[in-house]
Amino acid sequence: MAACLVTHPLDLAKVRLQTASKRGQSLISMAVSIVKNEGVLKLYSGLTASLLRQATYSTVRFGVYEYLKEEYQSRYKLMPTTAALLPMSMISGALGGLVGNPSDVVNIRMQNDSTLPVSERRNYKNAFDGIIRIGRHEGILSLFRGLTPNLVRGVLMTASQVVTYDIAKGLLVDVFSLDGLKKSTHFSASLMAGLVATTVCSPADVVKTRIMNARGSNAGALSILMKAVRTEGPGFMFRGWLPSFIRLGPHTICTFLVLEQLRKFRVGMNS
Repeated sequence: MAACLVTHPLDLAKVRLQTASKRGQSLISMAVSIVKNEGVLKLYSGLTASLLRQATYSTVRFGVYEYLKEEYQSRYKLMPTTAALLPMSMISGALGGLVGNPSDVVNIRMQNDSTLPVSERRNYKNAFDGIIRIGRHEGILSLFRGLTPNLVRGVLMTASQVVTYDIAKGLLVDVFSLDGLKKSTHFSASLMAGLVATTVCSPADVVKTRIMNARGSNAGALSILMKAVRTEGPGFMFRGWLPSFIRLGPHTICTFLVLEQLRKFRVGMNS
């Protein structure tokens, strides 16, 4: 959630780029357009939903991943290998994607609401208002729209992000003899994790965004994917890659820096 506060405007620009019909826009032009046409405060549209998403999705995937690692170490008395970390991260990511899906639907809708015609805007007051209104008017299952690509993204994100971070941190400490307790080591490892995660997750992220933002209940992942490939070409799956990295890089760095400080002071951990 701390990382979300830092990177939310970048996440907003990423969502707008992924759903925009106009090509050729950059992160800068999108941000300038938002400020010019909607005001500076609109850079934080949907902040409550974004915070709720991190409180559910990220808490579950990081919490379950760390729990599984601890259980592995307790049972086998050794550090888990990459082959062991991958299935742990995939399970964690899938559970996080499932728990966080409702807030993710509201998050994307709130961030993209200002781009819709006035008659089609949802005008959710906050994340909880959005969840209640979606459940009431569209049915509870609508809160799980885009669940399949969201689960895929959760698996890919967690596997590429946390496993890459653990591997990169291990290499920096073991091979380059860096201090594993220093923030510079955490920064370097998390930057590598952000780069890998952005590339791996881009296709699922774009499809997920479009499904959750779509109107109607008949728009499935396959139909949206095929239509986008026909009209925009396969490259659409990497639309917004640069703003995604510009957003996910700092977000990953902030996340792991805060996480390492929580570990340092053993916040929420056994004494």
